[in-house]
Amino acid sequence: MGVLWIVLALSCLGLTEVQSNKYEGFKIYEVQTKARSAAMDQALAELAKNESYYEVFSSGSQPARIMVHPEEQVNFVQLMDGHSLSYKVLNNNVGFTLRRQFARNRILRNRFPYTGNGRLGTERFYSHGEINQFIEDLAEKHPRRVFVKTVGKSYERRLMKTVTITNGDGRRNKNIIFVDGGFHAREWISPAAVVYLIDELVNNLADNADLLLDYDWVILPVVNPDGYEYTQLSEETRMWRKTRKPSSPDCIGTDPNRNFDFHWNEEGASEDPCAQTYAGSKAFSEPEAVVVSDLIHSYADRGKMYLTLHSFGPYILYPWGWSSDLPDTVDDLHEVAKAGFDAILEATGTLYEIGSSTNVLYVAAGASDDYAFNAGFPISFTMELPPGGTGFDPPASAIDDMVKETWVGIAAMARKVVQKYPLA
Repeated sequence: MGVLWIVLALSCLGLTEVQSNKYEGFKIYEVQTKARSAAMDQALAELAKNESYYEVFSSGSQPARIMVHPEEQVNFVQLMDGHSLSYKVLNNNVGFTLRRQFARNRILRNRFPYTGNGRLGTERFYSHGEINQFIEDLAEKHPRRVFVKTVGKSYERRLMKTVTITNGDGRRNKNIIFVDGGFHAREWISPAAVVYLIDELVNNLADNADLLLDYDWVILPVVNPDGYEYTQLSEETRMWRKTRKPSSPDCIGTDPNRNFDFHWNEEGASEDPCAQTYAGSKAFSEPEAVVVSDLIHSYADRGKMYLTLHSFGPYILYPWGWSSDLPDTVDDLHEVAKAGFDAILEATGTLYEIGSSTNVLYVAAGASDDYAFNAGFPISFTMELPPGGTGFDPPASAIDDMVKETWVGIAAMARKVVQKYPLA
């Protein structure tokens, strides 16, 4: 059976200020369908019309997760029954799950503090400040190979830093692979996977020398540091998605991955400042999106692959996200994505789905992957990591397996890029 998961939440989930017991009584459902069908699309459309109660996280064919507010669970069941869709409850109380995970995370922070030695383990999730300190420590420890640069500030004035990783041979003007993570605040596994990627490239040079021979890697670990830090305050803020810049007198935040000036505010984005996919008051209204745009243009002449890590999927998605049309170079995109697909399948058995964003998942105009591809990166992907916990919140115990699996796929795709696009 193909599996489709829907995620539903109360009124502009994460957009209001902290409320007590915000997720008490929320349930998680799995909805089974044989394939992505017109009936399911209609059901999702009915839910999406009323964001005051429903939020659809995923409408593709891969596993996803569902949250249903207590007041809407009867209506949800009736809607599923009306479309002859089978379902089961996976989690009876999301609030309890989030409280338990936060308690565990507090224990882990005390048990595994960052000691400033240029190594971050996979025992827990780390703050934006810890990640910035980690890359600074790496640069100090490896001054000929690792270079850190402050490339901008978030709305709340947090420093956004890139780390450039080389093999230390001193050659300039190599090809570029640009990677970022943490676009959406609640997707903690994304920065965790980026941190592991950085560690592999820096501290495991022997196994990855081919990836650094004619290529430098430029990495921005957390695109949305304000939102990321906000989700770490408590279980009440854990599911926040957007930035933290006020979007109206009543609402906060813009979806930074709908804020890019390429087919901005078209299908898949919202003009509602309270919506999860709010495109912003204008293209590049968010300083975080401007930082990513500037980096893309800075490296477009040498950039060969842009990769942005998200959750949850698992998907490897390529352009276009604004249209169901396919680029003329779709065969090249699919070839590289297939390398990652094959490597992960062989290593762990996880079955990713690959294809264009619109045709595999949903329309998402104004996203960074389309923007980078249009700017000149011949390979541009969004990699949606597998779900964990309620979907966006894998437990700390799952980090190690998830980030190692992700690295297997990234390394395979990078090797295919190195092969296809040798240094001129």
